[in-house]
Amino acid sequence: MTSSAQILDTALQIAERSGWERLRLFDVAATLGVGLDEVARRYRDKDALVEAWFDRADSAMLARARDAGLAVLTPAGRLEELLVVWLAALAPHRRLTAEMLCYKLEPGHVHLQALGLMRISRTVQWWREAAGRTNSHLSRIGEECALSTVYLCTFSHWLRHRREDEAALRAYLRRRLYSLPLAWLLRP
Repeated sequence: MTSSAQILDTALQIAERSGWERLRLFDVAATLGVGLDEVARRYRDKDALVEAWFDRADSAMLARARDAGLAVLTPAGRLEELLVVWLAALAPHRRLTAEMLCYKLEPGHVHLQALGLMRISRTVQWWREAAGRTNSHLSRIGEECALSTVYLCTFSHWLRHRREDEAALRAYLRRRLYSLPLAWLLRP
């Protein structure tokens, strides 16, 4: 029996050669030697593979949150570390990740765009939780809005600067995290 992880990994391998646009689920099934029904049992459509790819990054971030060393960092330090781990999980397929996002943003994919907004919200929520953020009410709302902006800016920056090293990425992210009003919200 083929696992969800095998299907996703195979799809990523094929798409690295063909591009996300040209990825066909019947090619994934044929490569794995299974029927298309086996792929459909795990993934309802091609976008479900995209969601599973981002779920992997979320899982890597949440796994890093278990590290006791994270607790000694400042709130901004925890957020920085966790987002860098999230991006590192996507790094093996960075170009393909950008193609996935372009696929979601196509004019005819309004339904995928709506799901994309929900994905951003879900990832930012897990990012806050993993960092141990406890703000509530208006402070939480302000922090979520600011962190959503930081997340989107940093993710876009990361996608555009493929040759940038981790130190430069962290410096970029720190500037976003320590900007006002976010610095006020993230005070220990």
